[in-house]
Order: sequence, then C-alpha cells, then structure tokens
Amino acid sequence: MSMDRYKEAGVDIEAGARLVDRISPLAKATSRKEVLGGLGHFGAMWHIPAGRFQDLVLVSGTDGVGTKVKVAQAAGRHDTIGIDLVAMCVNDVICTGAEPFFFLDYFACGALDEDVAAAVIGSIAQGCRLAGAALVGGETAEMPGVYADGVYDLAGFCVGGVERADVIETSRVRLGMTAIGLASSGLHSNGYSLARKIVFEEMGLALTDPFPGAGHDVATELLIPTRIYVRSVLRLIKEHTVGGICHMTGGGFFENLPRVLPAGAALRVDRSTWTLPNVFAVLQQQGGLSDVELLRTFNSGLGMVVLVEADEADAACDLLTALGEEPSIIGEVVNRKSAQAPQVLFA
Repeated sequence: MSMDRYKEAGVDIEAGARLVDRISPLAKATSRKEVLGGLGHFGAMWHIPAGRFQDLVLVSGTDGVGTKVKVAQAAGRHDTIGIDLVAMCVNDVICTGAEPFFFLDYFACGALDEDVAAAVIGSIAQGCRLAGAALVGGETAEMPGVYADGVYDLAGFCVGGVERADVIETSRVRLGMTAIGLASSGLHSNGYSLARKIVFEEMGLALTDPFPGAGHDVATELLIPTRIYVRSVLRLIKEHTVGGICHMTGGGFFENLPRVLPAGAALRVDRSTWTLPNVFAVLQQQGGLSDVELLRTFNSGLGMVVLVEADEADAACDLLTALGEEPSIIGEVVNRKSAQAPQVLFA
C-alpha cells in the first residue's frame, strides 16, 4: 500500500512525523542526566548512576484521566489535560516514597490533529517538569474506525525508585499517628462521569455558562488540572517521620485510605477540619448526593493524605505550607475494633 493510500484510509504518516519534530524540544526540556539518547529510538534508556543507590527498588505506575478528556475535547482546551495525566501517575508512585524518574505517554486518536496533539503533549511535558520527571518517549496511535474524528484518549506510565530501606509501607504506620490532608486543586481526575451527569444533564449547564459560586465558566472549573504533590511529599519524607501516604483518587476516602493502613488500624477523620470546596458543595447539593456518596466518589477537597508522628505534625504542616501546600490536620490513627469494623471513621 502506498503512503497516499494509507492516508486515504485515515492515517497520515507525514503528520505523525511532523508531530515528533514539534514535541521533541518539549521532551528535551524535561530531560535529566540519567537519560541516554533522545526521542526516536525503539526504547527509552535510563542510566542508574553507580553509587547513587545502595539497594534500589523500582516503582511503576500507570493511569489515565478518565472522562475528563471529554470535557477537554468538548471545550477545545487541550493545554492542561496532560498535567492531569502526569499527576495521576506520579502522585501514585510517590505513595511508596519513590522519586519519579521518567514518564511515557500513549495518545490514541481517530484522525491526528497536529495542533491538538502538540497541545496535549506540551501539557504532559509541563506536568513532567512539575514532577521533576523526564518525558522519555511515548506513542501516538492514529486509529480511524476505533476513535471518531476529534476524539482522543490518553494513558500514562511512570517509573521511579526508592531505596529498599526507605519504602513506605503499612508496617510503618503506628497508632496515634496524625493524618494531614493536602488540599486538592478541585475535582482532579476522578468522578467525572457523575460530575458531568450532574452539571450537564441535571443542572442543564453548558461549558460556557458560569459555574455557580466560582467566578468563571463551567469549562474552566472542570478543567482545573490535578495538583502534583511530588516535590512537597519528597521533601516531607526527608525531614519528618512519615508512616503512610495516600493519593485520594477514585473511591475517595473509603477505598483509598485503607490501602495505607495495617489490618489492626483505622483512621478517625474529623470532617470539620477542612472546608468543602465550592465545586463539591455544588455537586452534592445539585446532585442530591449523601455525605457517604460524596466521600466515596470524589476527593472532597483533599488530594493527598500523609500520616506523620503526632509530635511532628505541626512542624510538618509548617514545612508543607512553606512549600506551597494547604495542609490540614484531619485526624489520627486509632485501634480498629475488629476485622469487620470499618477502617475509616468520621467524627
């Protein structure tokens, strides 16, 4: 098949090549000294410098951004969705105490729009810079017949590392530890199927309509990028005793917090210790959501929860504040009454 016949079938090889030329400088700007070579190889290479680590554990994570991509596509705004993609991966990886090393992306579409793809990948590069990770490669897949024109989907892949002795696991959690919640930037990248149903179907809002109580339109509210906590959390680990780190993603409080608790422990959370952000209050009221449904579906204003020694909690909050976070002491680790008892208790 000639190249022209392939283009007739919906795949533009030349456009793909031009896109690589456009994004190569973006990836280069995220590079670290451990990266060998550049874009264009069949595999990305990462060199672990001799002597830097004694007993390195590699940590990997992969994720997408869910139906938030539909909002970006409908709004024609593609310059932040890549930050979400990076955030969802690196925020998972740091829960083990690992430093994110490098990142790869997968961009799949029906027909390649160079400008859209360049904007998306440019925002991925921006997310990598925020996380300190190198964007070492990816894949752009043009699949007519699988995706409609104007539709794309994203997946991200991150690899990091941590010394074996420094891995943060449930055995480090002790009774009496203090839970500190770090403010989210908004919905992040979870619960969008429900959020879109409430906003567009039940409230009847359009993307260009004002979002209630926000001072900007619906598209702006729903496309606020996921906060990347890498630098703050890694610094916290260096300076304080951290027993657990929880990324508040899909499943909210009830599914994520138990993942960092040993079987005999529970977390008692005081909901009065942080203010429910406007976007969640609107969704709860307009969608008729119970407190349990809200806390099970959304981050409800806390994108990350860290467990620290109680006598270090105030100093840890001071450090996090100095690093640009908005921390709140939200509860403590307590004894779990039985194996059947819940691990998340709300005061």
